[in-house]
Amino acid sequence: MSKVDRRIAKSQVAIKKAVTELMSEKSFDDITIQDIADRADVNRGTIYLHYSDKYDLLDKMIEEHIDNLRELCQSASEMTFQEGNYVWYEYFEHNYLFFSTMLASKGAPYFRSRFLDLVVSEFKPEVDITGGKNKGLKEEVILQFFGSAVVGAVEWWFKNGMPLSAHVMAEQTGALLDRNLE
Repeated sequence: MSKVDRRIAKSQVAIKKAVTELMSEKSFDDITIQDIADRADVNRGTIYLHYSDKYDLLDKMIEEHIDNLRELCQSASEMTFQEGNYVWYEYFEHNYLFFSTMLASKGAPYFRSRFLDLVVSEFKPEVDITGGKNKGLKEEVILQFFGSAVVGAVEWWFKNGMPLSAHVMAEQTGALLDRNLE
């Protein structure tokens, strides 16, 4: 894998941060490439060097975070729900501005949908409909129910300014999942 020039990496970080900050202030539709360039302190050409337009930039940001969450799931595959959730909630906490903006923004419903799809796909191997509490229930209903619960809990946490620590959120949501997916 080739090493990325530090200047390029710094520019991309500044551009992504600028978009996130701007989205927390106004609708994505109202943000221009010039707004992003001004906030990131780069030329418009620098943005176009890496992204075809603001939609491509947003798509790449979303995919980067979804991929990071997927990797966290894979690395946490041997953990309990609480432990795995803690890894996620720490990531959410570290990337608060991005996630809170994306989940609150009317201009980015695609993110919520991608996030829900990720949660559902990660729960799928955990759902057992052959016995126990879930016997006789439809797998898709179970997956949508718990996926929506996880996404909703994360939305609530951000909307309320993270009133509980990442550890407490992970502990409590993990306990609920453990209790209901067995």
